[in-house]
Amino acid sequence: MTISFKVPEFQHIVDARARIAGQAHLTPLLSSAYLDELVGGRILLKAENLQRTGSFKFRGAFNRLSMIPDEARAAGVVACSSGNHAQGVAEAARILGMPAVIVMPEDAPTAKIARTKRSGAEVVTYKRETEDREAIAEAIAAERGATMVHPYNDPGVIAGQGTLAAEMVEQAEAMGLAPEAMLVCTGGGGMSGGVALALERLAPECAFVPVEPEDFDDYGRSLQAGKRVGNARSGGSVCDALLTPMPGELGFEIVRRRATSGLTVSDEEALRAVAFAFRELKLVVEPGGAVCLAAVLSGKLPVKGRTIALTLSGGNLDPEMLERALAL
Repeated sequence: MTISFKVPEFQHIVDARARIAGQAHLTPLLSSAYLDELVGGRILLKAENLQRTGSFKFRGAFNRLSMIPDEARAAGVVACSSGNHAQGVAEAARILGMPAVIVMPEDAPTAKIARTKRSGAEVVTYKRETEDREAIAEAIAAERGATMVHPYNDPGVIAGQGTLAAEMVEQAEAMGLAPEAMLVCTGGGGMSGGVALALERLAPECAFVPVEPEDFDDYGRSLQAGKRVGNARSGGSVCDALLTPMPGELGFEIVRRRATSGLTVSDEEALRAVAFAFRELKLVVEPGGAVCLAAVLSGKLPVKGRTIALTLSGGNLDPEMLERALAL
C-alpha cells in the first residue's frame, strides 16, 4: 500500500506530529552539569531511549501505520528489523488492531525479540550474514497482501522520525538555547533524514552530524563520495541497531543537503558511553543509541564553549551487554 508522496517535506513532519500525539511520548531534552563540565560545552540529550517501545522507532512506525487506509488494515503489515523498528511496528499495529509479521535476525538481542512478540507480532528469523531480510519480508507481504513498512526508506517513517527534532528545537528554545550542531545516531537514515529535514526548516544554522560505528560508516563514506555506497559486512558490531547495508535513498537525498561528512566511534567507545549513561545520567542506553554520546565523550567533535544536541536513540539492550559495558 503506497502513500501519496514519495519524498517527505516539512509539512509531512507537521502532519506526523498530529498523528502521533497522545501515542508517542514527548521525550525530555536532558542535560548534565557533570557532562557539561567534563567536556567544556553545553550538551543537550534527546532521550529517545525513554520513548514508547524504548526507541525513536515508534514515532515513524505509528505515523506510517496510521496512514494505511481502513480497508487495507485487515491484511496487516510486514517489516524487517534488528529490533527497534520491529518493536515500534508491532506496538503500533497492536494499538491500531492490525496483524504484524516482523522479519528479525536470529542474533538480535533476545529482549528485542521477546518484546516484539509481546506486542502480538509474528516473528520470522533470518541469518544476518547470508540471507536478504528485505526479500524475505517482501515475499511475505506479497503472499498476504500486507503493507510493507521499510525501517528507513519510507517517507511516512522518515516524517515520523523527524518529529523528535521538531520537539528538540522547541525544547531548546524554551531553555533559551539554540544548538550549534545536532549529532544523530545513523544507520539506514530514517531518523537522520527526518531530523535533517526538520532542522532545515526550524534551525537552519544548526549543523547536522551523522554518527556511525567504525567499519559501518556507509553514510559518512557516501557523503564524501557524493553517492550511496555500502558496507563490506552486515554484522560484527555491538551497535546492532545501526547495521544496515547502505543508506536509504530517500534519507540520503535529504541528509546530503545538510552534511558532507560524519563521525565514527569504536565498539569500545560506544560501550563506554553506555556505562557513562548508566552511572552518571541514570539512563539505560543501548550501544547503537549511545554513539553520539560516545563521539562527545571521546572528543570526536569539538564541543568546548558550544551548545550541542544529540540523540540517545534507544535503550533496548540485554543485561549481558550492560554488564559488558560496565566491566570496561
